[in-house]
Amino acid sequence: MDKGRWRRLASAAGRSITVWAVSTVTMLVLAGALPDFRLQSPSGDSATRIAVTAAAGAGVFGLLSSLVWPLLVRALLLVPAFVLGLLVFFLNGSLLLIALRLNPSGSSEAAPETAVVVAAVMSAVASATGAALAVRDDDAYRRRLYRLADRRRRRAAGQPGPSTPGVVFLQLDGVGHDVLREAIDRELMPTAARWLHGTRPTHRLTRWRTDWSSQTGASQLGILHGSNHDVPAFRWYEKDTQEVMVCNRPTSAAELQRRAVEHTGDAGLLTVGGASRGNLFSGGADELALVLSVAARRGRDNRSRAGYFAYFSDPANAVRTAMSFVAEAFRETGQSTRARLQRRRPRVGRGGLYPFVRAFATVVERDVVVAAVIGDMLAGRNAVYADLVAYDEVAHHSGPRSRDAERILERLDRSLALIEKVAEHAPRPYRIVVLSDHGQSPGETFQTRYGLSLGNLVRAGCGLPVPRKVRRTHSGAEARTAVRAALRRPVEEREDLRGPAGRRSEPLVLASGNLGLVSFPDVPHRMSREEIDRRHPALLSTLANHPGVGFLLVRSEEHGGLVLGAHGAEVPVDRLDDEHPGPLADFGPGAAAAVRRTHTFPHAADIMVNSWCDPVEGEVLAFEEQIGSHGGLGGAQGHPFLLSPVTLSAPAGAATEPTGPDTGLVGAERVHDVLRRWLGECDGPQVPLPAARPDEQAA
Repeated sequence: MDKGRWRRLASAAGRSITVWAVSTVTMLVLAGALPDFRLQSPSGDSATRIAVTAAAGAGVFGLLSSLVWPLLVRALLLVPAFVLGLLVFFLNGSLLLIALRLNPSGSSEAAPETAVVVAAVMSAVASATGAALAVRDDDAYRRRLYRLADRRRRRAAGQPGPSTPGVVFLQLDGVGHDVLREAIDRELMPTAARWLHGTRPTHRLTRWRTDWSSQTGASQLGILHGSNHDVPAFRWYEKDTQEVMVCNRPTSAAELQRRAVEHTGDAGLLTVGGASRGNLFSGGADELALVLSVAARRGRDNRSRAGYFAYFSDPANAVRTAMSFVAEAFRETGQSTRARLQRRRPRVGRGGLYPFVRAFATVVERDVVVAAVIGDMLAGRNAVYADLVAYDEVAHHSGPRSRDAERILERLDRSLALIEKVAEHAPRPYRIVVLSDHGQSPGETFQTRYGLSLGNLVRAGCGLPVPRKVRRTHSGAEARTAVRAALRRPVEEREDLRGPAGRRSEPLVLASGNLGLVSFPDVPHRMSREEIDRRHPALLSTLANHPGVGFLLVRSEEHGGLVLGAHGAEVPVDRLDDEHPGPLADFGPGAAAAVRRTHTFPHAADIMVNSWCDPVEGEVLAFEEQIGSHGGLGGAQGHPFLLSPVTLSAPAGAATEPTGPDTGLVGAERVHDVLRRWLGECDGPQVPLPAARPDEQAA
């Protein structure tokens, strides 16, 4: 055995002994502080015997945690992951009780509730001690990262990795281009700042523009599968099937993925050696974890939740995540209470289960997805695409530029730093690409400003009675569905998914951020403007002239697609462009092309309603209970980003990409083309490109 290996073994043994000693001291301190936990017999023992008892107890507990815990988690993998996180304390306490029972001294004991507390504290202390000792030891750091990964991937750890680079695509859900730039300039994200503005910049920043449907379903489907054709919104009614499609419902996600594959004839971006983590869609990957489009499957084919094992198999990580979960729930409660007492405006309700939904998105989902990405890198996978939804969930309820959202950006940057560190230990080089699927636009809700929902405005325009009790629309936040999937509860909306509950002649109104969709289920085809006027003469003028509405899109028997605005404005979509935007003037470059494309979708609604937008402040009016929203046109929601290595070709400028405002990178389908091109470059000879200026390609 060479000297280097002896040194590594000696270092590992030293760390283990130190962790054991710290655990022993922790157990002694807890025994003195907790009345129901003792390490000596009732008649009393010497200090030496008590110390030996504590050392033996700490050793047995550590051994049981290392050997038994992974088996328990594997056995409980069928238990909903959300519930598994809550069982962490109970399982750890049970292991401690067993350790005390096996203690050779036979004098130690603890009440069950006390054992839970003692086990949690000991696991957290042992985890912190081990991490502190491993900071300067690369081999120890790598071994710790392996423990975060799925144990099944260890079979590939000893094999030599390929020499060509792999690519990790990290999606920061909902982070707009301008929000990222501000966070970098204010040093909230030092890792991203170093990549972009360091002594030798490694990345470039590019702004791209979404389609009209600026939400994760449309963007991620286009990015991963190359087509988001016929996805007009986050939720919409399909007259041929009489069903409401919801992008974050597993059955809808599976159907949308099937349609995209059929449309393109290609399985997706991640088909060759790829992994999909925490996404709505698989991208054609074989390695799946927390992927919604496969969550509706039953039996062995459903691997969407397998990634939980990679994280919860380590008891220290499980305890830390559970404690962080509780802390985050309390933090949200405190922040929402403070906002209410200070009477901040705008503001939406943040009570009920929301603190736990936020804690799941910002702690559990983040930790599990990052652990899965780490495992993929250490296993040498070709391409990994992962979605981190924390910022999007918080910004919906606290605002895109709130202090709450800024703290989430700081945590996400730490995740980037961790993944960057892992790349140094991976069996192959990796290119790290960070991107977002959309931004968010601030503003109060439509209902708060005008005292009625879009649905009630439509009913009033139809001459139908408006109920006094206003019903809130559902939030489209991805984290809510992730929680329901983890709980194995049906991810269905409360609204009737097979048409309206009332008379079928009444309109069905759905909301996707500041985009509203009005459909008449009793008419089998997309109604024309003329048909709507004959049935409800006041409806279109009521909507178009309302101060909270920016414009409408309808089908005209005479003009085809027709955009309606205030004061009788009517412009065929074929006559609109950036030089002559008509009612779309406040919505920025590219709005006309986006509206024109959506008009061609078979499942476009009878009336597409986009809210008002302030072109100076970028504020919109959400038709949902959100003060940071996305889904339609207006403001920062349509401007996400690409943060890409300079060793890869520039995102925009390829001959196949359209020219236009910004960088010419328009639509999620074009982003798919860029990412696919980069994967092709990684397969070929790697010739470093000259470093570009940090602000080059940035809007």
